[in-house]
Amino acid sequence: MSPLRDLSRPAVPDESYLDHISAETQARAGAAGEWTDTFTGAPTTSTEAIAEGLETVGADITELLRTIHGLAETAYEEHESVAAIAAVLASRGIAVETGRYGVDTTLRATTGSGEGRTIAILAEYDALPEIGHACGHNLIAAAAVGAFLALDDLAKRDPAAVPGTVVLLGTPAEAGPSGKEVMARAGAFDGIDAAIMVHGYGYDCADQVWLGRRLLEVTYTGVAAHASAQPFMGRNALDAATLFYQGLGLLRQQMPPISRLHAVIADGGTRPSIITESATVQCYVRSKYPETLKELSQRVEEAAMGAALMTGTGVEVTWDEHPPSLPVRGNAALTTRWALHEEERGRSPLPAGVLDESIAASTDFGNVSYRIPGIHPLIRTADAEVALHTREFAAAAITPAAEAAARDAAYGLACTALDYLVDDALAAEVDAEFTRAGGAIDVEHYFD
Repeated sequence: MSPLRDLSRPAVPDESYLDHISAETQARAGAAGEWTDTFTGAPTTSTEAIAEGLETVGADITELLRTIHGLAETAYEEHESVAAIAAVLASRGIAVETGRYGVDTTLRATTGSGEGRTIAILAEYDALPEIGHACGHNLIAAAAVGAFLALDDLAKRDPAAVPGTVVLLGTPAEAGPSGKEVMARAGAFDGIDAAIMVHGYGYDCADQVWLGRRLLEVTYTGVAAHASAQPFMGRNALDAATLFYQGLGLLRQQMPPISRLHAVIADGGTRPSIITESATVQCYVRSKYPETLKELSQRVEEAAMGAALMTGTGVEVTWDEHPPSLPVRGNAALTTRWALHEEERGRSPLPAGVLDESIAASTDFGNVSYRIPGIHPLIRTADAEVALHTREFAAAAITPAAEAAARDAAYGLACTALDYLVDDALAAEVDAEFTRAGGAIDVEHYFD
């Protein structure tokens, strides 16, 4: 038997599972087929012009990536980040609107002929509290702006080369408050036919699972009493919170393995000598499909109610202080175009199913993807073992590798957007695939 570890320190998590995931990913990647489709997309002259345009604006992309990283503004506080983006656009003679859709830190600009389809390129720029751009939103913004600048340059040189409209849409508050859903309810995606964006990651991955997410807060109200002299006259809210917390642990055995439950007891009382009168549990509920997220939400709420019954406490259940996020519904036709263009930049994006789906987080882009067709690919910014939402990823988001990823991502976004605007057959398949997957749903009222 191994000697007892030093209990003054936490145990170091074993990385064997991550090592196996890495090895299995490499094996599946080697067996994956080549990216191919039958669509013509944009002409080579246009994609070459985009590449040339990105060389011209490369310094702007790098500067923006670094500036936003340094600002590290959190949700709905991204005023200077928006100003930095607006300044870059204005320096190129592009009109910019900010503060639309009832949110001060939104941004919108357009380019193209204005006749035909409309596609949006989405930029995020909010950071996480305390650990800054540990999700790499500075790269997302820089890549989106770079793609838009390249398309705007092409449109100015040859208006016929960019039929339709490209919208650069700055979307604040992704990390928690679901800013895209707030914007959507105010009409931000009305009149837009498709939306695309990219996210930094430890792999080049064209299509990966993103879970839907809801936030639940449960407050138990008990009866205070002296914990020694008259405990029988109390009703313990902390007991209820603890039972609910334990119930979540047991529930994990009977839910889909890709679903997730994680919780904290945010308030558990004041003094051991007083039977706790009020306790609060905050819980994230995540799942891979809208239907399973709805079903799991009901089971979690029933567990919360059951804890109140067992302890004789009152209970108040509050869902979604911020709008919920749906899972991301990808679009294979657009995904393939992205992957083909990234191959032109020397990257090898992994197809769906190669990277283990258990490595899954959530994003408010899911809400967009159930309104209109869209893609949310990943681009390698850091080593595979560097996880999102860590200080290590924040450091990686400002390296030369991140700068190269932003330029490559800008190229992929610009070319994919242009493919969609130029190629009628591609656009028809994008729409048909979206319809086959179930079409648009009433996102705002889905969980009512």
